[in-house]
Amino acid sequence: MVPSSVATLTLALLVALVTGAEPAGQVRTQHFDQDPGWEGHNNRAAREIARTIRQDFGYSDARHAVGGFITPAAEPAYYAKPIPPQTLDDRLTAAGSIACPTARFHILLAFFNSHTLNEWRTPNTVAIRLLGRGEVFYAFVEYATRDWRAGGDSPGGFATVAVPGSDRPQLRGFARGAVHRWSIVYDPAGHDGAGAVTVTIDDETSICNLGNGHRQAGATFDHFGLLPVLKSADDGGEVWLDDVTVNGVLEDFSRDPGWDGYRNRVSYETHEIRPHGDFGYSPTRFTGGDGPGEMGGSIYRGDCRYASTLASYGDRLGPLTLDRPFGAAGKLAMLRGVSDSTTLIGFYHSVDSMTVTDSQSSSLPRSFVGIAIEGPSSQGFFVYPAYHTIEGRASRGTDHGTLRIFPDGAPHTWSLAWVPAGAEAGHVDVSLDGAAFSIRLDPGVSGSATRLDRFGIVTTWIDGNGQRVYLDDLQYTVSPAP
Repeated sequence: MVPSSVATLTLALLVALVTGAEPAGQVRTQHFDQDPGWEGHNNRAAREIARTIRQDFGYSDARHAVGGFITPAAEPAYYAKPIPPQTLDDRLTAAGSIACPTARFHILLAFFNSHTLNEWRTPNTVAIRLLGRGEVFYAFVEYATRDWRAGGDSPGGFATVAVPGSDRPQLRGFARGAVHRWSIVYDPAGHDGAGAVTVTIDDETSICNLGNGHRQAGATFDHFGLLPVLKSADDGGEVWLDDVTVNGVLEDFSRDPGWDGYRNRVSYETHEIRPHGDFGYSPTRFTGGDGPGEMGGSIYRGDCRYASTLASYGDRLGPLTLDRPFGAAGKLAMLRGVSDSTTLIGFYHSVDSMTVTDSQSSSLPRSFVGIAIEGPSSQGFFVYPAYHTIEGRASRGTDHGTLRIFPDGAPHTWSLAWVPAGAEAGHVDVSLDGAAFSIRLDPGVSGSATRLDRFGIVTTWIDGNGQRVYLDDLQYTVSPAP
C-alpha cells in the first residue's frame, strides 16, 4: 500500500498531468521490497575497483611538529586542536610554518566542525586548501556555511603568472622544498560587515569575501587543524606544521600537544573513486519507507567523451513522447553531496542518453526529462526541473533559490510533471515537500522526435564529483495516454 504522504503527492501529480479530460497514461508503482531487476549500465563500476587509503598524521616526537601522510578521500579524518565553539560572528586567527616535502597532496588547513565532516566543500569551514603538484604547491582560500553555501578566492586569489600567447594566466605555485610562513584571519567586520577571510603565505596575500547572506547563514567551528580534502580518492603526501598559533595561543610542539585525532592513523580500502559510481537496488532504508529496500547509492557525473564513465539504472517503459503528459513521484534522501556534482533522476533513452560524443555543450544527456540535484556551490544544493531533447534543445531551472535540499540524509517527497504545449505554453514542474518550481518549454519542444524508454538514474555528459542519493516508493508513467 502506498504511504499516505506519497498517495497525496501522487494525486496532485496526476491532476497536474491532465489536460482537459486527457488521461496521464499508465502509472507503475515500485516500493523495492525486493530487487526489481531494472536495467543497469556501468552502475556498479566502483565495485570492481578498490584503492587503499593511508592516513598517518598527527604529532611527531621525532620532528617536534604535527603532520604526516594525508590522503584525499571521501571518508573523514583529522588531527586538530579543539577550540571553544566559534561562529561567523567571531574573529578567527591562526598562523604558523608549513613544509611540504612530497610532490602530491591535497589537504585543508582549517577551522572546522568535527560533527559535520561529510564532503567537499565541507560545511562549517574556513580553510586554506593546499594542492601539491610536482615541484610546487598551490594555495586556495575557501569557506562553507552550515547549509553548504560556499565561496573561495574572491575578489582575487594568490598571484598568477602571464602565459605568452594565452589570455588565461597560470597560478603561481609555492616551492615544495622550502619552509613557508602562513596565516589565516577571518574578520566578521570585513567586506562591509559581510565577513572576509585573508590568507598570507610568505609575502603573498589572498582575500575571500563572503557572499551575500552567507555570514547570516552561519557556521560553527570547534577545531583547527589538518584534514584531507573530502571527495574521491586521490594521491596522498606529507605536510608538516610547526609553531602554530590558534586564536592567540602558541603551540611550539616541543611536546605532544594532545590534539584530537580521528581516523588519522588508519589504512583501509575505499570504492569512492571518481568517476566510478555504485548505485542501483539497495536493501537499505534511508528514505524512510515502510520497509527495507530502495534504489540509489554513489553517483558520479559522467563524461560523454568516454563510454566507461556513462552509467544508468532504470526500468523499461514506453516509449513516451514529449507531446503527451507524463510524470513521476516518490521519496528521496540525499546523504552526501560534493561540490560540482549532479544526480539526474527521471525519464531517459537507453541509447540516446548513453551516446559517446565529443560534445561538451550541455551536461544534460540527450533525450532526458527529469529533476537535477546540484549547485551552484555558492548556494548549496537544489532540486529543479531539466530536459534535453534529441535535437539538442536543453533547459534547466537555473533560477536557483527555491527547492533547496541538504546532503544531511533527511527524507523528502518529490514529484515531476511534464505538461506539453496545448492551448497554453507547455511546462515541466517539480515539487519538493509540497513546494513547487516550474519552467516553460521552449517553442517546438512538444513536437520533438525525442523518445523516452527508461525511468531511473542516468549520469551527466560533463564530468565532476559525486553524490549519494536514494529513492523509494516511486510512481511513474510507463505508457503514454492514448
